Amino acid sequence: MPLILYSDSSPNGFKITIALEELGLPYTLKHVQIDRGEHRQADFLKLNPHGRIPVLVDPESDITLFESAAILLYLAEKSARLLPDTPSERWATITWLQFHAASMGPILGQRVHFELFAQQPCPEAIARYRRLSEELFSTLDQRLADRPWLAGSSYSIADIATFGWTHIAQVIDFDFSQYRHLSAWHERVSQRPAVQRGIRLPAPATGP
Repeated sequence: MPLILYSDSSPNGFKITIALEELGLPYTLKHVQIDRGEHRQADFLKLNPHGRIPVLVDPESDITLFESAAILLYLAEKSARLLPDTPSERWATITWLQFHAASMGPILGQRVHFELFAQQPCPEAIARYRRLSEELFSTLDQRLADRPWLAGSSYSIADIATFGWTHIAQVIDFDFSQYRHLSAWHERVSQRPAVQRGIRLPAPATGP
């Protein structure tokens, strides 16, 4: 039975469509249109009571997952791919996946809110999240200075998770071009055919 993915065009959603395309796992895509409030409907809230995408359902195992990092780990373990076998790279993957979940996603998410969607401008918040986003870009740049991928020699779910947000950062003109190692890594990831397919599902991101 195919997996079922409930998602929309967002950084968190793109992480999972990219992973599924990379892995070649059969899945059915259900478009949850957030701008129409479909993430707040009762049927969806039964899957994720917090009302966020993505949600992955594996009918064969009777498992329902939300939170993109958990879904990426599940897919990697299910397929035995995108999570390196060597202990050092395996734990590096998990570490950078957690860095993404704890730092990159929340910081860039708040920057998007305060710069693009807040009804009243808040210069202090804008300055704070710009500074924090530059710090995380710098951290990633340093990590990628002497290795092609975040885990080391292996492309992994850590790269997929991080690319979900660097892709959106470029779409909405959060410039990280001064970080040459991060920029080169972003270009490497973006050239992968599965990534190019994944960022078009269920629809391409268009900015605010």
